[in-house]
Amino acid sequence: MPTPPRFDQFYAEGKALRTACPREAQAELPKTRHRDPIALLQESSAGRVPALVPVRYGRMLASPFAFFRGIALLQASDLAQTPSSGETVPACGDAHLMNFGFFASPERNLLFDINDFDETHPAPWEWDVKRLAVSLVLAARELGFSEPQAKKVVEDATLSYQVHMQKLAQMSTLDVWYRRLTLDDMASAAGNNDALQRRVARVAERARNRTHDRLLPKITEIDNGERRLKDNPPMLFHVHEGGTLLPDDDHWLCTGDWQGLLEPMFKSYRSTLKEDRMALLDRFRATDLAFKVVGVGSVGTRCLVALMEDDYAQPLFLQIKEARPSVLERYTAKNKHQHQGKRVVFGQRLMQAASDLFLGWTTGPTGRHFYVRQLRDMKISATLETFDLDALSAYGEACAWTLARAHAKAGGRSAQLAGYLGKGTKFAEAIARYALAYADQVEADYETFRGAVRAGKLPVETPEELRQSYTP
Repeated sequence: MPTPPRFDQFYAEGKALRTACPREAQAELPKTRHRDPIALLQESSAGRVPALVPVRYGRMLASPFAFFRGIALLQASDLAQTPSSGETVPACGDAHLMNFGFFASPERNLLFDINDFDETHPAPWEWDVKRLAVSLVLAARELGFSEPQAKKVVEDATLSYQVHMQKLAQMSTLDVWYRRLTLDDMASAAGNNDALQRRVARVAERARNRTHDRLLPKITEIDNGERRLKDNPPMLFHVHEGGTLLPDDDHWLCTGDWQGLLEPMFKSYRSTLKEDRMALLDRFRATDLAFKVVGVGSVGTRCLVALMEDDYAQPLFLQIKEARPSVLERYTAKNKHQHQGKRVVFGQRLMQAASDLFLGWTTGPTGRHFYVRQLRDMKISATLETFDLDALSAYGEACAWTLARAHAKAGGRSAQLAGYLGKGTKFAEAIARYALAYADQVEADYETFRGAVRAGKLPVETPEELRQSYTP
């Protein structure tokens, strides 16, 4: 392939950024450590459903990695005090390894990509790389691997990001835009490793089985001849019935019925879809609505699932998820979209290779912002506890590969990033040093968190404890 016009100029621009921020400087931790992780954690809990905040803390208590997943704000506040190259891209904002996975494209092909964009916002591209790198170290430690092994996993992932950014920099704008990481790409990357090949095949098979039809009997039931969502508090419960976990003063209850809540939200949401997708949505009707707890960091934010049925009673599950300000916003620039749901949708459409047919945004009855997507459409993430060292390393490389593609597609400055990265190992070595050191900081913050729980400063409940107190 011939070198694209002006490539040398753009590459040189990126290379020049090393003067102000040498690649070795990417290893630096924040010089200012006067921040209170508990105060930031409590701040991030403001505005969530009070009854579910202890569940969030309970999930974060599971391990340092779970704690890390549960509060992206903490690392964002630290990253803002570290050197960066000066190049900004539309960033994921929470690019830890569990926020990558398979899902179905609108054409029903399995793709591997970033699958969570709640924190997406323009920011230094290194912040995404560093969040992924730290998550790999924490995962490696949780799985019992040695520090040299964890370091090698991070270096291999970072080199994957670097190598693929060099390739993307040589591609045309449209070729970058259309580039996808497919199941065949994942199988090819596994090479002659039969165990990895089998793992990829198993994950693909599981993803193909994660459809609306398969979900139907798991979370719905027939009640008085009508299909409705099955209460499973605190993970799934009806908002407008006696067993709701929402506080009495929550304005979601003021509508008096779920149709009164959903209809105006859906009218607004429908207008954010393309015309053909509006027509598709119109072939379904909403038959039930419930609150569904998801994730770790999202626990306690307002999240609904709508059961939709077509004329043949076939299901479509739509997730209506609260969009709060990105943790990156206070350290970068104000959200230009004015609406947080639109911010999430715009970032997802820009960074993903292909996005959900039903992706859109809306506003709740009291002005809360939401985005809408399918609850399940062949979506599947890693099962971390099953990973051996080869699997973790391969998965880290795949995550870094698709992160490079996402940054190149969304930012349009892959040549500049390639110029800064270069072709040696300096950047990868710096990121590995940063990741190992910052993982130590995460573990120290986790111990502070555990101490606050033991001292009674933070309420913690497991889902089972909350389920026992649930009175429908």
